[in-house]
Parts: sequence; C-alpha cells; structure tokens
Amino acid sequence: MKIIRDLTDYHSETPLALSLGMFDGVHLGHLSIINKLNEIAEKENLESAILSFWPHPRKFLNPDDDVKMLNTLEEKLELLEKSGIRNIFLKTFDEEFRNLTGTEFCEKVLVDKLNVKHIIIGHDHTFGKNKSGNFELLKSISDELGFKVNQLEAVQTNDLNISSTKIRIALSEGRINDANEMLGYSYPLTGKVIHGKKLGRTIGYPTANIEVPINKLLPKKGAYIVEVWIDDQFYKGMLSIGTNPTIDDQNESLHTEVYILDFNKEIYDKEITIKFRDFLHDEIKFDGLEKLIEKLDEDKRLTEEYQF
Repeated sequence: MKIIRDLTDYHSETPLALSLGMFDGVHLGHLSIINKLNEIAEKENLESAILSFWPHPRKFLNPDDDVKMLNTLEEKLELLEKSGIRNIFLKTFDEEFRNLTGTEFCEKVLVDKLNVKHIIIGHDHTFGKNKSGNFELLKSISDELGFKVNQLEAVQTNDLNISSTKIRIALSEGRINDANEMLGYSYPLTGKVIHGKKLGRTIGYPTANIEVPINKLLPKKGAYIVEVWIDDQFYKGMLSIGTNPTIDDQNESLHTEVYILDFNKEIYDKEITIKFRDFLHDEIKFDGLEKLIEKLDEDKRLTEEYQF
C-alpha cells in the first residue's frame, strides 16, 4: 500500500478508482465501499485509492476542538492496508482545500492530480466549500470530466445505519457489543505502560497504567472485560477507566489501567494493546476497601468465565 502525503506537485500516472472521507474506524460501512472499490478497480484495470485527511479537518477549523477519534493514524492505516486498498492519499486540511467548491475539488484534485476514473461515494457524503459537493454534483459533471460515479447505500446492523458517529455514541454509553458489531472488530487501544501510584498492588490487584494517545476516544468511565496483547501473546484482562474514587477521592484525573490475569512480568515502557470485549459496570465509589475488593473478585470471576 502506497501512502502519499503531499499533493503539491503530484500527478498519478495510474488511473484510479477512489473514495474520499475520514474513514474513522474503518467500520463495516467503510468496508462495503472499499470492497466495491477493489472490485471496480480490478474489473476496469484501475488501482483502488482513498483520499482522507489527518488530522481531522475540525482541528483546522477550530484548533481548540478536542476531537477524539476511533482510530489513531497507525490503527487506521493498518486497517486500510488489511482491506486491500492500494493507495492512500493522506492530506492535511488547509485554507486552499477549505475554499475549493465541490466542482473545483473534482477538477483540480480528483481529475488533474489523482487521475480518477471512477468515484465511489457513501450514501450521505458531502465535500467542498459549504458542502457543495455530493452525489448529484458528481453525476452532473462526470461525463464532462471523464469519470464514472457510484453511490452506495448505508450498511445496517439491527436496522440502524452504521456510522462513525453511532459507534462513538455506543462507546460513550458503554455499549461495547454494539460498537464492536458496527466496527466488525473489537475496539482497540494501544498505549505505553507508565508508572502510576501503585495502589492496586496494595489490595491484591496490581494494574498496568496505560498512556492513552491524545486524540483516542475512550469508552465511558467504568470497568470492562478486555483482551490484552503483549508481544503477540494474549491474556485475559479487566480494565478500569476512571478516577479511582474509593482509593483516592481527591483525584480528578482520568486513569486507564488494566489488571492482567495470570501475569506478573515487568512491562513498564512497553506498548500493549487492549481490545474491549464487554462492559462490566459503571465506576463505583465503594464504602471502604473491603467492598471494592469484593467487587474486583466478582469482576475477575466474570472475566475468567467470559468466552473470548
């Protein structure tokens, strides 16, 4: 898979079948577009391609916007590579792009630079200044500019259209199973293990504190059953997102920490990957450590019994 980040003097010699968008999550809806792209590319002797942005255009429009993403850039590129896409154009959104109308974008970018011969667009996708670009515009100028265009219907699960927004909402409500069903994989989190206050070990549940990537979306505060992957080795785990109110009620900062079952190795500064499998319960402030330990024992039992 080729990754092209600078389009300033770029011109594709190879004709392309292309779709555009953030593709955040690379979920089942995105995969339906990608599968169609790959199918058309093979049939029409083109190469498949995606034009996306990084960081999110909202950061350009409002630098103070604390936008959280389903994927880090590394996760997104890995998922796109697995999908079979041949080319990724990863553009930084800027003032020039902001001011291109839908028609100008098609002419100056898609045709002149990227040599696009077939465009696949999602059911509700818009682009260009004031969202002036859409399927209707593409259809109206396709013959003149020499490309074909297809619009795909939304992919559904449980009678709901799949979208990155719906996945974010599901995660924010702790509905891990719903989020994973729409994604087509278990929601991941990769981060470095850092030093914490080491309070967990004082009650028999030592945890690995995870440094969360700055723009990565976390599910709601609470406890979760998770997969833990360390050096390609799988372990069962129970993860907490919260402020540890029972042990440290003065703490207001959010911590993400995982208790790894049947594990006692030193892993500080090592990157580990978490995959969320199920929601256990909301964050609870217990009336004393004894009640906390009882709940941890119950969570551990549920984690041990969970069918991974």
